[in-house]
Amino acid sequence: MKTEKIGIVGSGLIGRAWSMLFTSVGYQVTLYDILPDQLSSALEYIDIELHRLEQQGLLRGHLSAEQQFKCLKTTTDIKELTRQAIFIQECIPERIEWKKALYRQLDDILEEQTIVSSSTSTFMPSLFTEGLKHCHNMLVSHPLNPPYYIPLVEIVPAPWTSPQAVEITKHLMLEIKQKPVTLNREVLGFATNRIQYAILNEIWHLVDKDILTVRDIDTVMNEGLGLRYAFLGPMETAHLNAEGIADYIQRFGGEIHKVSQTYDPIPKMEPGPTLEKIAEQCEEMVPREKLAERRKERDEFLTKLSALKKEFEK
Repeated sequence: MKTEKIGIVGSGLIGRAWSMLFTSVGYQVTLYDILPDQLSSALEYIDIELHRLEQQGLLRGHLSAEQQFKCLKTTTDIKELTRQAIFIQECIPERIEWKKALYRQLDDILEEQTIVSSSTSTFMPSLFTEGLKHCHNMLVSHPLNPPYYIPLVEIVPAPWTSPQAVEITKHLMLEIKQKPVTLNREVLGFATNRIQYAILNEIWHLVDKDILTVRDIDTVMNEGLGLRYAFLGPMETAHLNAEGIADYIQRFGGEIHKVSQTYDPIPKMEPGPTLEKIAEQCEEMVPREKLAERRKERDEFLTKLSALKKEFEK
């Protein structure tokens, strides 16, 4: 058990996951929301999830589910949230005007030691921290969904974020057993979404041209590239597929360039025939009424995959 306090703003699924991650190592977590009913629902969900994970042998950390749950409290008072907090993780909806308003409100009451980190996947931190008194202690820590099962966190500083704030944030992420990567400077989409969107752009064209179905494209990933990338990144994959990365580029660089020249322009993804085709095929694979069931299967698989990776890395 620790005495240091972590604040979480927003009690939706991401806020709940962050709460579970920080309590897993014994931090005293205060979960804040403006809606009391939402907080009650979050507490009930977290209690059930912690005990379910414990029963399945998948609970993170060395504390019991009961001990972890005792580390969590809730509040609708934003001043109580900030009081003596060493770190606050913001998890409100992706509305830039809401984030700007929240960060202005926090800026007036923050204590000097408190670092404020956003879970945003959309907005660069400079867009909602510029000109604030405590902007040197503000940055982004973008998790992948679901954060409890996928350890990657992208740490993204604003131009004015202090190196100390970045280092403390990185240390915290490592302490709760996440896997942080730190961008040297902010860029739209960070790293994950820039890579992910490049894949989605090409998928859009492949389906639009009837080259592959949605199911076949997913098979390319989950029975091909994804199996590699769950263990090796694309750069190490290339490094191993030849006598080092330099040899790989010497052998295949021309082919990569030739194929890349055939890519179509970036598509504008919007309602229309292509989206209708993709949506219809996605719903054939997973009907909307079965999305919750499939998400549960996803989470269970990711947990077992994570455990397998840890076992392999020993």
